[in-house]
Amino acid sequence: MRRVLGYAAAVVLIVGTWWGLAVWVGSPALPRPWPALVALVRALPALWPHVLVSLWRILAAMALGMGLALPAGVLIGRSRAVATVATPLIHLLYPIPKVVFLPVLLVLLGLGNAPKIVLIALTVFFQTLVSVRDAVRVIPMPYLAAVRAFGANRWQTVWHVVLPAALPGLFTSLRINVGTAIAILFLAESIAGDSGIGYYVMQMWAMIDYPAMFAGIIAMAAMGVAIYESLELIEHVALRWQRAQG
Repeated sequence: MRRVLGYAAAVVLIVGTWWGLAVWVGSPALPRPWPALVALVRALPALWPHVLVSLWRILAAMALGMGLALPAGVLIGRSRAVATVATPLIHLLYPIPKVVFLPVLLVLLGLGNAPKIVLIALTVFFQTLVSVRDAVRVIPMPYLAAVRAFGANRWQTVWHVVLPAALPGLFTSLRINVGTAIAILFLAESIAGDSGIGYYVMQMWAMIDYPAMFAGIIAMAAMGVAIYESLELIEHVALRWQRAQG
């Protein structure tokens, strides 16, 4: 209930600020909230397929990036030999804005889903990799010694100690990645593509239909909130042991 009230208060604050700015600016480029909401309802049949396409791209990219980063982060965090080779690579590649690879991906993979998914997955991969690696590195040695004393082999130690220790860092990274992934998706869809919310928003902008443009922005924001809350729910279930310790 408290969470619902928090969202309600946030919506009221955002809508109030939006209305005030629209009145103050007095430009058609910044319509008031009500025309944008009306446009959202009217455009929903045409907008919904774009929402589904963008949602698919985000989920596929996050699953790909996370699926590769989790084992890689565990391996780098637990193996000094691997870390010796991988750490300089991470330091060289991590600071590069992955969006600069969009033209290359468009040439190699075309204009469909693949370049957008790969671009987002690259960003998710590196941010998740660093978070998981750092989480694994700081596992207290007594934890590892305890399970080994009970006869656990390497894989059992990874499964019962290392992976649970990496999960909090993984979920923290994923929550941060949601906003970054959606921003990159918008850029990729607006530059190259014929579907997705980013494409829809830029089309409405080109047609000078500003209420419909803001309807697309609202849809993208709602998608981001839905993904974020889904991650919160999954984390709540996956990290029950952490709440029990607390």
